Amino acid sequence: MRDATRADYRHLASVQTRWMDNDVYGHVNNVTYYSYFDTAVNQYLIERGVLDIHNGDVVGLVVDTGCSYFRSIAFPDRLQIGVRVAKLGNSSVRYEVAVFREEDEAICAAGHFVHVYVDRESGRPVPIPDNTREALAALQR
Repeated sequence: MRDATRADYRHLASVQTRWMDNDVYGHVNNVTYYSYFDTAVNQYLIERGVLDIHNGDVVGLVVDTGCSYFRSIAFPDRLQIGVRVAKLGNSSVRYEVAVFREEDEAICAAGHFVHVYVDRESGRPVPIPDNTREALAALQR
């Protein structure tokens, strides 16, 4: 994934780093990248009208995640988070995500996470709703 480019990702979300994202070493702390990933994916789903974070009957829960870091980022960097779908299952989806500085082609970090879709009330896995599946299929590489 280190050689990935923006063109390898079907969706790009803009994210502004914040002062509080930096750690004592002067760069964005590793845990913050996961927040960027979550923000980019959920922003995509909300914009397409397939995620209602407050009232939806079905929600995606993160069950697996990982990240590799290649170049440091720091406030006040403006970022683009690339999102693509690597695997679309019956009740789960594996996203691949990448972090780029807005003005730089070099990839800063690459990661993944898996959503399992569940019934909000019972917490039990359910098939990905058809409209959500369509939105996710548009991100497949």
